[in-house]
Parts: sequence; structure tokens; C-alpha cells
Amino acid sequence: MKHILRIMSIVFSVLLSLSPLIAQNRPDALVLYRQGNYTEAKDVCLAEIADDPDNIESHVVLSWSLVSLKEYKQAAEWAEKGRKLSRYDPRLIEILAEAQYYQGFNEQALRLFQEYISIAPNGSRTSLVYYFMGEIYLRLAKYRHADMAFSAALQMENLNAPWWVRLGYAREMAKDYRYALEAYNRALDLNSNLQDAIRGRDRATSLLN
Repeated sequence: MKHILRIMSIVFSVLLSLSPLIAQNRPDALVLYRQGNYTEAKDVCLAEIADDPDNIESHVVLSWSLVSLKEYKQAAEWAEKGRKLSRYDPRLIEILAEAQYYQGFNEQALRLFQEYISIAPNGSRTSLVYYFMGEIYLRLAKYRHADMAFSAALQMENLNAPWWVRLGYAREMAKDYRYALEAYNRALDLNSNLQDAIRGRDRATSLLN
């Protein structure tokens, strides 16, 4: 019996000594995510969390990967789990907001996006957050608010032609046709082939005449 226990102890010790090596041999989940290998990134993150449930970076990359895979419910669940470890991590707040946005939970998403702005006004995803807020305000038929949100996003990314189209649409819905036309024309200056911008320009022009 003592012999068996000794063997088991040795085996356990060997496994413990190998576990860091196994972890080191895993691919980098963030690199996989940035390469667009979202399923692989998800699998690596799940393995990392199984090893260390408090690994906040794994929760972040896992949540990003799940949104990219359009697994929005799971993304929200994992982002919530991550927030239990670090409630005010702006990355988790933003990704939870995105997951709620894609599920159609507009009010919840809007509150989270606003929380992100208050915590990280100069964060790496601030322009995208303002864009999402603009889309939510469009859903809620709050066109002036949408105008302000898209305008804020474009102050940071003024070469984003599709966002200029959305700004034009928000202004068109608010019946600010002259300013809508300006936004549509700006989009076409950046990309003359944008069909939504062409149609929007034509609508705004006809409404001004």
C-alpha cells in the first residue's frame, strides 16, 4: 500500500511540474484572436480559465472571441463572470455592452456603453462605443441623440465613410435634410461607390427641392 501511495505521489508531482510547460506550449489566445482565429482563441481561453479561474485576460479575450463568433449570449455570460473578478474593467464593460446590443437589449447596452465612456473616455474603443450608441438611438427613434453620438464617433474617425452614411441617415430621419446631404456627400468624397450614400444623397436632394 505504501508503495502504491509513493508511486501516486510521484506521478502527481510529475504532473504538477509539467502543467506550466503545457500552459507555455499553448498558443497565445490574443494573437489567435487578432489573426481572426476566433474558435481557436476561444478554446485556448477556456483551457486557461480551467487552469486559473481568476485569469482576467482570458475572460476578456474569450468574450471578444465569442462576440466575433456571434455567440452573443455566451459572450454576455462570460463578460459577466469576468466583471465579478474586475467590475470596472472597461474592456469587459464594452464587450458586455456589445453582446447586449447584438441581442437587441438596447437599454441595457446603452447604459453599459455610457459607463464605458465615463470610465475610459479616451479608451481604444471609444469611437466604436459612440457608433454603437448612435445605432441604438436610431433603434429608439431618438434621432438628435443619434446625430450627436455619430458626430462624436466621427470626431475620432473622420475617414470612416460608412459612419458618415449613418450620420446622414440620422439627420434625414430628424428632417435636417441640408445637414443630411452634407454627411452623405462627405461619405461619397471618401468612397464614391457607397450605394447607401448615393441613395441618401438623392433622397435628401429631392426633399430640399
